[in-house]
Amino acid sequence: MLKPGIQQSQYSSKTCLFLLHKSFIHGNNGSASLPIWSKPSFIKKHINIHTGFIPCNIKAVASTATEKSIKVKAVVTVKPTVGGFLSNLGIQRGLDDIKDLLGKTLMLELVSAELDPETGLEKDTIEGYAHKVGRGDNGVKYETIFEVPIDFGECDMSLLGSLKVRQSSEEGIFHQQVYISWVSLLDCDNSLVCVEQPYLPSETPSALRRLREEELRNLRGNGEGERKHFERIYDYDVYNDIGDPDKSLELQRPVFGDEEYPYPRRCRTGRPRCEADELSEKKSSRFYVPRDECFSEIKQLTFSAKTLYSVLKVLVPSLGKTIDEGVGFPYFTAIDSLFTQGVDLVSEENQQGFLKAIMPRLVKSIADKGGAVLHFEIPDTMSRDKFFWFRDEEFARQTLAGLNPYSIRLVTEWPLKSELDPEIYGPPESAITTEMIEEEIGGIMSVDQAIKQKKLFILDYHDLLLQFVSKVRRIEGTTLYGSRALFFLNKDGTLRPLAIELTRPPMDGKPQWKQVFRPSWNSTDVWLWRIAKAHVLAHDSGYHQLVSHWLRTHCVTEPYVIATNRQLSVMHPIYALLHPHFRYTIEINTLAREALINAGGIIESAFTPGKYSMEICSAAYALQWRFDQQSLPADLITRGMAVEDPTAPHGLKLAIEDYPFANDGLILWDAIKTWVTDYVNHYYPDPSLVESDQELQAWWTEIRTLGHADKKDEPWWPVLKTPKDLINILTTMVWVTSGHHAAVNFGQYAYGGYFPNRPTIARTNMPTEDPSDKEWEAFLKKPERALLQCFPSQLQATRIMAVLDILSNHSPDEEYLGEKIEPSWAEDSVIKAAFEKFHESLKELERIIDERNSNSRFKNRNGAGIVPYELLKPFSQPGVTGKGVPYSISI
Repeated sequence: MLKPGIQQSQYSSKTCLFLLHKSFIHGNNGSASLPIWSKPSFIKKHINIHTGFIPCNIKAVASTATEKSIKVKAVVTVKPTVGGFLSNLGIQRGLDDIKDLLGKTLMLELVSAELDPETGLEKDTIEGYAHKVGRGDNGVKYETIFEVPIDFGECDMSLLGSLKVRQSSEEGIFHQQVYISWVSLLDCDNSLVCVEQPYLPSETPSALRRLREEELRNLRGNGEGERKHFERIYDYDVYNDIGDPDKSLELQRPVFGDEEYPYPRRCRTGRPRCEADELSEKKSSRFYVPRDECFSEIKQLTFSAKTLYSVLKVLVPSLGKTIDEGVGFPYFTAIDSLFTQGVDLVSEENQQGFLKAIMPRLVKSIADKGGAVLHFEIPDTMSRDKFFWFRDEEFARQTLAGLNPYSIRLVTEWPLKSELDPEIYGPPESAITTEMIEEEIGGIMSVDQAIKQKKLFILDYHDLLLQFVSKVRRIEGTTLYGSRALFFLNKDGTLRPLAIELTRPPMDGKPQWKQVFRPSWNSTDVWLWRIAKAHVLAHDSGYHQLVSHWLRTHCVTEPYVIATNRQLSVMHPIYALLHPHFRYTIEINTLAREALINAGGIIESAFTPGKYSMEICSAAYALQWRFDQQSLPADLITRGMAVEDPTAPHGLKLAIEDYPFANDGLILWDAIKTWVTDYVNHYYPDPSLVESDQELQAWWTEIRTLGHADKKDEPWWPVLKTPKDLINILTTMVWVTSGHHAAVNFGQYAYGGYFPNRPTIARTNMPTEDPSDKEWEAFLKKPERALLQCFPSQLQATRIMAVLDILSNHSPDEEYLGEKIEPSWAEDSVIKAAFEKFHESLKELERIIDERNSNSRFKNRNGAGIVPYELLKPFSQPGVTGKGVPYSISI
């Protein structure tokens, strides 16, 4: 006999039934699953339903009918989830090993969505145990036959109900409920049609309203207790698990998500507090992730999740046994050897075999002596031009068409001036003078004319980083400056570097130090320019990883995922729209907290800010992040890279005509907005429906007041009253999870795989900053050595290169934006037509990108040795391709 208890489940977007998830686990604490509703589809299809414990395909087929009932056969295909209880049995074990667990305990149950017309109560359910009938490619198949009374539904023979999947396990009794809408059409072939219908809250069938509301209440939990890995509860918490003070006080980190360190919220785990710091959560071997957010396909585990985890947990420690800490590269040929010879791995034999199996691209066997070697593929950039990283024009070009196209901005005021307190940071005036700039641009125009004609652009990390210089310089093996880099727009649309300014604030009894470095024709200044470039690139790499990538995509999206699951029923059409864009984001963010952004993790150990990386990220969130500026058009306007112009394509006139990221991105943005507009207008034909939609209003309120609680009182949050408001909000979210993330993620190996192009850390000060006579002589005698010493160490470089290779990888099961229609959209003719239009617009974008890349007029994406700009090309093959825009942030 089933007892009431914890509810929980997992839902996948690949659903072709009228779905509402609900499951029960024997226990005392409440967690919940979400309802799901989609569109009409013929029941003869396989339905891909992933429950928290029984991922399965369900199909139902009408069998025979009498005057009083109809027989319906349900077929369930069961396959294991990643991280669910099945995976506890071992991912390598076949499903036959668990047949005893599932065999006699799998029960399906129909629940009517209509009330009994006589009593006004919910109708009795119809149950049926499923029996195993065989095994297919996707798992074990089970069947059962329901005998459904004709009056189970309406008089027109509509059968509205649900399927429940029930089973026992070592963790209790699980009761997975999937609500569906059946429509029986007794024609000549006795076919049964399944109707999937999204419902706004006010339109929910009466018998399902209680279930819909109860489902959401259970999903929210009560905010108490430690979450168990088999639960499905969504709640908010601060980032208080980055550090590990119980292991070492050196690993203690602040709490991110308060007045001092504002930050978005993460998914709550409820773990106990540390003994050494009561504000921090204890580490655990397994971080809680709600069941539905876990990687669900085995092939996904064996490729993306497992590969990244293996790099962080097995490969990175192995490198530490091979390469001494802090040792730099003695020559550039030693860097080249990473691609020609590789690095021997010192690890257990079984670990080497595991790494070779899971990472064949990176880890190779050594034929003559056994063992394994970490052997890097040559990035496309280096393959086309071995010295690409050395050229000033490539340094400038990558600000527009490289890995971080989000930082370049127009200079609108002159002279440049810091906004920081001069009492703390020294004189605010920039050392870059008018005379310097006019000399560099060769008398073509004055600085005033250049600003008026929009010819001057800047990478400006001066004020953000200057606040952390004194802290970072206390870390052994790294240094930091506030930095500015100025560029001039040439007639051919390319940028030319003009000057770099590096600043050290007053510290350690020394006054402020600042110096300007410029391209030069004498050897000493040329080498100083090259080292200054390395510093700016290290700053840009850190900002890219911490802000453009982590903060502005991964981190800010997690509250959207949490709020969507807590406040929008899966019956809600907006839930169905957003769901594919949130696939695996909480899971990948959790892995980042475990091994990427954590104390002593990859970011802290190999990027310039070190242990203060997350503090810089928090400062950027406080100073720079606004939801209303996250859309691509608003972002370009904010940076001065575009102005509104109703006569221009996309309604914007770009400051730089040949800006590949913006050129391609605006087409993608328009395609997304058109698709979202069609979708929203279909479900909200009456504008008043938006403001009266209680679930939708609660969702938007929660994102602002809980998910981004430290900014809840900001005046710039958009209002949500009309379909137009909703379209803008949703389009921004979709863009961030797809186009924005793709632009800053999948080119990481192409541009960072040869690390001199984008060093992640600058380890030494400029040779001109307070040098001793001996240090200056060493620089003059061997300037190449000074540059190599500034670059990352051998251990830092190889660790980062391995991680960037994995992060740039598309898994074989990648779901690309607009490539295949979600089953929940497919059966509504209006939505299907809108999606097909969206799909065709993305195919057209691919054609346009190919055409642009072959056009010699666009010199920022075409030319000798230049890698074509394809980061926003929608579709891709698996692997490191430098293109492809997935729906979601899943790596």
